[in-house]
Parts: sequence; C-alpha cells; structure tokens
Amino acid sequence: MKILIISLIAWLLVFFPARADDALYVVVNAKNGIENLSHHEVVDIFMGRDRAFPDGNKVTVFDNSSDTETRALFYRQLVNRSLAQVSSYWARLQFSARVTQPREVDQRQALLELMNSTPSGITFVKSTELDPALKVVYKFDP
Repeated sequence: MKILIISLIAWLLVFFPARADDALYVVVNAKNGIENLSHHEVVDIFMGRDRAFPDGNKVTVFDNSSDTETRALFYRQLVNRSLAQVSSYWARLQFSARVTQPREVDQRQALLELMNSTPSGITFVKSTELDPALKVVYKFDP
C-alpha cells in the first residue's frame, strides 16, 4: 500500500507539476516607494477600507476585469468570496455612500497604460502579465 501511495504521488508530480503561471501578483507603479504589502494590507486596500498605502500616500485601485477567471480567483484568494458576493459588498457600501468602488478596467493594454501613468496605482495581474513598469508588492500562492 505504501508503495502504491508513493507511486501515485510521484505520478502526480510528474504529470501535474505546479506552474508558475498560476500565481497572481498585486502590483504597483514601478516608481511607487512601496516595496511590499501584507495580505491584510492588500485586503484593506482592495475592499475600500484603506485609501492610502501604509506610507500615507494616496492609493488608486484598478480592478483588473480583463479576465473574469483571473478576477474571480483574485477575490477568492483575497477574501474568499465569489464575484457575486464582492459585487453585493460594493453595492451595500455604495448605497451608504461610504466608499467608492475601484475602477474596473477590462482591457489589459488600458490597464498597463493606467498603471504606467498613475504613480499611486495598484492592481493585480497573472504572472504572464507582469511588466517591467510594474513592481510586485504581494504574491498569492497558486
């Protein structure tokens, strides 16, 4: 039995290796002074609880909606909620006029241009979308 389990694990590792492409990254403009953020800080920024980076500078959140699957995975890893639950969360907050929902950007090139032109910008991307103009401040495990 032990040999069967070891063989099964070896087979899984050979045929289903962890892919670096699966990781999601939270990125800022490369000129931003922030070097890294904690998971808690990322949650507070993307869920509208903080309007500034930990250093006190203003933050501008861009919600990467260019790929629904990536966006769903981001919010699942961020706050363990579905996109419908996140939309409901924002609807409640906007009704009370307490915060402004992050701007959704549905095209990758437009998102990259906004990030390049906005020093206070923050968003999330897949590893295949990383760009030298972006600085990684947080990485989700795949």
